[in-house]
Amino acid sequence: MKGGEFRFNARELAGSMGDFGTLLPLAIGYIMVVGMNPAGFLVVMGLTNIALGLTYRIPMPLQPKKVVAAVAISQGWRPGLVYGAGLGLGISWLLLSATGLVDRLMKVTPSCVIRGMQVALAILLGRSSVGMFSQGPFDSLGNWGLGLGALATILLLRNNRYAPAALVLVVVGVLIPWLRGELSGVVRFDFELPPFTPPSWSDVGKGMVLAGLAQMPLTLTNACLSCGALIRDYFPERPVPERRLLVNQGIMNTVAPFFGGMPMCHGAGGLAGQYTFGARTGGAPIMEGMLEIGLGLFLSQSIVDIFSVFPMAIVGAMLLVVSFSLAWLARDVKGNLEWTAVGVTAAMSVATNMALGFVTGLLLYYFGKRLALGRSGG
Repeated sequence: MKGGEFRFNARELAGSMGDFGTLLPLAIGYIMVVGMNPAGFLVVMGLTNIALGLTYRIPMPLQPKKVVAAVAISQGWRPGLVYGAGLGLGISWLLLSATGLVDRLMKVTPSCVIRGMQVALAILLGRSSVGMFSQGPFDSLGNWGLGLGALATILLLRNNRYAPAALVLVVVGVLIPWLRGELSGVVRFDFELPPFTPPSWSDVGKGMVLAGLAQMPLTLTNACLSCGALIRDYFPERPVPERRLLVNQGIMNTVAPFFGGMPMCHGAGGLAGQYTFGARTGGAPIMEGMLEIGLGLFLSQSIVDIFSVFPMAIVGAMLLVVSFSLAWLARDVKGNLEWTAVGVTAAMSVATNMALGFVTGLLLYYFGKRLALGRSGG
């Protein structure tokens, strides 16, 4: 398929749901625990997805910033702090993009270190997915059966053009609570516009100190370096420079906080999920965005209840397949030094964080290169 096309079909729609596993738990936490307005949350995300689809004409991933989300949900932040952290990060990305920092990082980063980061993300996603297999409407054995059934469905329908796996699983995931009567009286159609939520400067400072600064290394490594490399793998005819990815995140995070939007970023995991389940063009994020806008405008008061009864075993199966897809990318690594760098980068990233894993893998690679050069007498 040539780059730059738009397709609006079942496979693109299914692909747009491929990162459901990473989005759903954090979306529920933001809305139910933090108290973010569902209309603002969904409409802003939808408009951003549509803008990205129209601009890049590929399934450009859009995800919550995970460090901010994890801290905000675990500490029970109020919404203003989330908006403040988002605005602070948006301003930071615009300033950093002007310095050319990402371009300099790309010049000194070997592909094996990026592969190591992708393997680390695969491990983290896989670990989360296994925990989801025991969560659902049935007993433990029943939930595992549902999860394994979802895996079988993915294998059987992965390349089906008329009944794509992700679309089938989302329909099944809604049908199960409906048949159990858990959606009775839940769906209510009420029109609601996103609120105007300008952050205060005190919330910007506090949000950056509590979570924003810790988010920055993960965004630079996973949302810029790793995501940029994955876009070149999947869409070599439409590469997106890492600096452009940083500018994207700067723009969307300086606008979103004023209308109830969460801190957002790109991400290799999200792109892998969408691609794995069929997304190939800008049609996928456009359809996802339209769906999110519709839910936000007309079902914002019901969406929390709908999300909360969706079987997590199905989400876990989707997430597990995504993790395998990410890990499989490392098959192009060659040479003992490169494989060692992959292993060390992945292990350190999983044990600590992506930033430390990145630095450790980089140092190991260049130390190994220098040692090999010295042995050869070069």
